[in-house]
Amino acid sequence: MAQLEELGKNDLARGVAIGLAAAVLIPAAAVILAPYWRPAARSALKLGIRALEKAREAGAELAELVEDVAAEVQEELRADRTPSADPAGQAQPEGSEDVRPQERP
Repeated sequence: MAQLEELGKNDLARGVAIGLAAAVLIPAAAVILAPYWRPAARSALKLGIRALEKAREAGAELAELVEDVAAEVQEELRADRTPSADPAGQAQPEGSEDVRPQERP
């Protein structure tokens, strides 16, 4: 009995005992719990697939939004690069009217 108490104090012996217990108990637990694991795994997989589909939809909507904004910005840049139709060469701000005096016949 004294030798058994000495083995319990030894770290190597304790590690071997834990390893043997795990080698015996884990397969036994797997056999007992197997009928419950399959439905749980299926449910988890369904949830993951649905989450992936929602993430793809959100990503597609985000990509479309970014494309729309990029197209608007490109159009604004093109408009800034083109010369204005003002004969004086100055662009009129949006919403402002031409306040120069009109020529009369």
